Amino acid sequence: MAYRAEDDYDYLFKVVLIGDSGVGKSNLLTRFTRNEFSLESKSTIGVEFATRSIHVDDKVVKAQIWDTAGQERYFP
Repeated sequence: MAYRAEDDYDYLFKVVLIGDSGVGKSNLLTRFTRNEFSLESKSTIGVEFATRSIHVDDKVVKAQIWDTAGQERYFP
C-alpha cells in the first residue's frame, strides 16, 4: 500500500462521546486511538479529542473522537 499523508483520507467521521462522569468515555477514547487502558484515569476538564485512521477495503477512514466532561452542558 502506498504512503498516505495524515490529512489524506476518503471519509471523515466526527464522534462526540457524552455521558455521566466516571462511565469510561476517556478510556474508550484512549483504547480506540492509542490501544491503551488505565484503571487510574483522571476526569476530563472541558473537551479533549484524538484521531485514528483505519483502512476499510481500499479506503482510508479517519475517525475524530471528541471526549466531553461528564457535565449536562455537553448533553444535547
